[in-house]
Amino acid sequence: MKEKILQYLAEEMPEIDFTSSNELVDDGILDSLALTQLMALLSMEFGVEIPYEEITTENFNSIEGIAAMVERLQEA
Repeated sequence: MKEKILQYLAEEMPEIDFTSSNELVDDGILDSLALTQLMALLSMEFGVEIPYEEITTENFNSIEGIAAMVERLQEA
């Protein structure tokens, strides 16, 4: 899952280096516009709806966090 998310995000948002940090939000790599774009991409690619309560730093600070959230939402 992580590799697929990383590949997809690198293609869609090449200006962001998703592998450089485990603090994508905290380091400012993902700003509010990038987060909005990312949530739309995840929804389209993986068929998940991201509820408001899932929009947390923990879920978006790393590829691992993003993958875990997507997997959790797919199982729901």
